[in-house]
Amino acid sequence: MRVILQRSKRASVTVEGSITGAIDSGYVLLVGITHEDTEKDADYCARKIAQMRLFEDEDGKMNRSIFENGGDILSISQFTLYGDIRKGRRPSFVEAARPEKAEPLWNYFNEVLRNEGLRVEEGVFGAMMDVELVNDGPVTMIVESK
Repeated sequence: MRVILQRSKRASVTVEGSITGAIDSGYVLLVGITHEDTEKDADYCARKIAQMRLFEDEDGKMNRSIFENGGDILSISQFTLYGDIRKGRRPSFVEAARPEKAEPLWNYFNEVLRNEGLRVEEGVFGAMMDVELVNDGPVTMIVESK
């Protein structure tokens, strides 16, 4: 599992003209799932993200968690995180999990985040989405289970 985390001041995702998820301060998560991923991978990534300290304290150091900062999560499934562009000019997505595996695992990942005490808004699995976000910092991290 591969998650691109972007700290944001606000973010939203729109599908066919309707906002399906929106947050103020928090994290935007672009979530990629590959064939070998299991619930164990989702558990690891979700708990790591919940515990990370990426918000500044009163001294300007990244020392506060999303809980301490009062932030939320916007989770977006993104199979293109496993796109391979080493050969040719068009990406290959053979490493991305098929939808019948990826969607339940993405849903599970979001539930683990909720069970950690976070409010999680979502995009729509498999849909064309317009994602708007205002980066905070910018701060971008890559979280991988392997």
